[in-house]
Amino acid sequence: MPEPRFVEGEIRVIGERWSPRVHALKDFLARSRVPYRWLDLESDQQAREVAERAMPGNQRFPVVVFADGTFLVDPDVRTVAEKLGLETEPDSRFWDLIVVGGGPAGVSASIYAASDGLRTVVVEQGIPGGQISYSGAVENYPGFPEALSGSELARRAVQQAERFGVEIVVTRRANKLRLDGKQLYVTLDDGTELAAHSVLLAMGVSFRWLEAPGCSTLVGAGIYYGAAVAEASACTAQDIYILGGGNSAAQAALVLAQYARRVTIVALEDTIESTMSKYLVDRIRSTKNIVVKTGHTVAAAEGVNHLERITIKNVKSGETETVPADGLFVFIGATPRTNWLGGLIARDKDGFIMSGVDCTHGDGIPAGWPLERPPYELETNAPGVFVAGDVRRGSVKRLTSAAGEGAQAVHYIFRHCADVR
Repeated sequence: MPEPRFVEGEIRVIGERWSPRVHALKDFLARSRVPYRWLDLESDQQAREVAERAMPGNQRFPVVVFADGTFLVDPDVRTVAEKLGLETEPDSRFWDLIVVGGGPAGVSASIYAASDGLRTVVVEQGIPGGQISYSGAVENYPGFPEALSGSELARRAVQQAERFGVEIVVTRRANKLRLDGKQLYVTLDDGTELAAHSVLLAMGVSFRWLEAPGCSTLVGAGIYYGAAVAEASACTAQDIYILGGGNSAAQAALVLAQYARRVTIVALEDTIESTMSKYLVDRIRSTKNIVVKTGHTVAAAEGVNHLERITIKNVKSGETETVPADGLFVFIGATPRTNWLGGLIARDKDGFIMSGVDCTHGDGIPAGWPLERPPYELETNAPGVFVAGDVRRGSVKRLTSAAGEGAQAVHYIFRHCADVR
């Protein structure tokens, strides 16, 4: 058999298509813009050959083979991140500003804070970019007339932040926030506690999960959330479904249509024109292998070890139809990542964080507020804790708005830090 040909510096991920661990690794590498090639154990004759050369006799998968010939067996995402040299541990325990969340709001804030002298760390549970890193093409961001991927836009922002000295810690989740006098403390998932004069909550939002029967057990094995770029090549010549009628669903459909035999968009709305940007609607309508099925939803999913069928329901008549499906990509909205804040930070009934006048009473002061001044705009009911981006109640869910709020928050963070130093 001829020697497999690989791009120089390319990582190889060897494993089965329907493995949730393989999916997580592919998604991480794709969003991080790390060159990699996936070798499917079931269909690629070279897969076991490459694995055997890396680790003779190994029967555990996936195997990740790096460009220098080293390998990891069944690693989690954090282990791969550490191997790639990404920061997963903060260098210090005290900062002027801790930014929780590495999406557009968080990274934008870190750039402005660090460029003006605040020691800043960004704590991101995945990789920087937030949900924008899932986008195959960003075409309406000011200053970039040519489309670029969301992951590329995120990469450029991270480079800019690091140039100003921002430390960005990836694959780490914040799970507790506490206030002790004028000092703020953020506890990470391993118990590490970071202290700071101020904290910016910029966690963004998480994909809303589809609660239909059969779906939860097939996540990463045919049912995916936001992973169109990572899974596109695996969908070659297959029948793929997308649930959702917004811009994210449209962008995913356009990416997947380059590989799939047919892509069907299933949307609750009567027409996608009411929920999608016009330029995306025009492209969807002109792409021959994209079918739009409005007024429907996915009512169930079935499959042994991986997705095989979905049940589609007409939301008006209640009629259902079960169809074969090789993949289902879900884009049905998002929920805020705020449960870890407990009762310290005021939130609305949906979990979005309140700030400024929204978290005050009739006298303009939140309950228990210890300062003479009222909260700054974008400051929460806890002094020194600010919020920006999609996680804020009343925010405009747009990329440019999130980045702008991050920069705006830093204006007030500087004023707060000057008071407590």
